[in-house]
Amino acid sequence: MSESETTRIVLIRAVNVGGAMLPMAELREIATELGATDVSTYIASGNLLCSPPGDPTEFDRALEAVIEERYGFFREVISRTPAEVSAALDAHPFEIVDDKYSYIYFLVARPDADKVAAFEEKEFGGDVRQVIGSDLHIRYAEGAGRSKLTAPAIARGLGVQGTGRNLRTVRKLLDLTEA
Repeated sequence: MSESETTRIVLIRAVNVGGAMLPMAELREIATELGATDVSTYIASGNLLCSPPGDPTEFDRALEAVIEERYGFFREVISRTPAEVSAALDAHPFEIVDDKYSYIYFLVARPDADKVAAFEEKEFGGDVRQVIGSDLHIRYAEGAGRSKLTAPAIARGLGVQGTGRNLRTVRKLLDLTEA
């Protein structure tokens, strides 16, 4: 298996906000302790690039467990291959006015179709969204910080947790996997 086939983009939900502090140097150290290679991080919002040993899902669960044990909070770890992230970016269904208003919200699992239908019917002002597979695509009208389409609203509405990254960050993560 080539290195590019084993590389994962690992996203950790809601760190370094609201008191859930996880220094990126320590995240790199944890990933290395868990056997990952080619470990790097991008900005302080829980973006890890690495080649995990063995089953990526087992690595994700182990990373969650270590973070909870060391820092006292649980955060979901969601990983994708660069090809999966690239496909999600290509599938973004909305016109991109500005990368900072357009997001891909990577979900821990594919939500039930009935929950997706109900969620997509809800009103969130001018924000538009669409679930494609296990990703929620969003274009915020006035930015994520001003929206009622928040992480808790998404988790309640879809019945699964996830973590969002704006398209600028998604593109940068992909670029870093190619570097």
